[in-house]
Amino acid sequence: MNGIHDMGGMHGFGPIVREMDEPLFHQDWERRVFAIRQVTPVPIPGGSRNNIEQMDPATYLTTSYYEKWLHSAIKGMLDAGVITETELAAKIAQYQATPTAAVARHEDPHLVEQARARIRRPLKSPSRDLPLQPQFPVGSLVRVRNLHPPGHTRLPRYVRGKPGQVTRYYGIYDFQDAMPAGAAAPPQPLYAVRFDGQVLWGPAAEANSVVYLDMWESYLEPA
Repeated sequence: MNGIHDMGGMHGFGPIVREMDEPLFHQDWERRVFAIRQVTPVPIPGGSRNNIEQMDPATYLTTSYYEKWLHSAIKGMLDAGVITETELAAKIAQYQATPTAAVARHEDPHLVEQARARIRRPLKSPSRDLPLQPQFPVGSLVRVRNLHPPGHTRLPRYVRGKPGQVTRYYGIYDFQDAMPAGAAAPPQPLYAVRFDGQVLWGPAAEANSVVYLDMWESYLEPA
C-alpha cells in the first residue's frame, strides 16, 4: 500500500528525536491498550498493521504509537462484530460527558488465566521446513521488483526498482504481506539484501553508507 505510513526517505518531517531512557509507557492508558492488544483474541483480517495503514493520513500523522494500536483494535472489534458503531459511539459520549466516571469492570478469573497463558505461551516460529529451493544464492545480484500492492506489504517504497546483493539466506518463512480475501499466503525463501547508500539516495548519500533489508523472494528478480 502506498500510504503515509511508508515514510522512509521522505522530506519535510524534521529530525528523528531519540528519547534517552524512554519508558515502556508514557501514560497509564498506553499500558491498557497494550494489554487489550495482547489478550483480546479478535481475528484481524490482514493483521493489525493493515488497519493502521488504512488510517486517514492526517490522523495517522497526529496520533501517537499506542493511539494507532487503539485504532486498530477498535476497527478489528467492529469488523468482527464484537461491538457495533452504535455501542462505541454511546460509550464515547458517556465518558466525554463524564470523564471521571468509573470504568466498568468484568471480573472473570478464568479469562484472566487464559490471557496469562496466551502471553506466556512460546512464540510460534514463522520459519517452515519445506522442500523449496531458493532462487538466489548468497552473493547474487538482484533488483527489487516495482510492486505496488494495495494491501499491507513489507516492501519499502524507497527501494523499489533498486539493485542490491543477497548477503544472507534465512530459510523458508511465512509471507507477511496482506493477501486478497480467500487467497493463501504460501511461505517463501527469505533473504538479507544489501543496498549501497548512493544507489538509494544519490550522490548526496553519506559516504560508505549501506542499508540491509530482509526481503521475500517474490520481491526480487535477477539484476
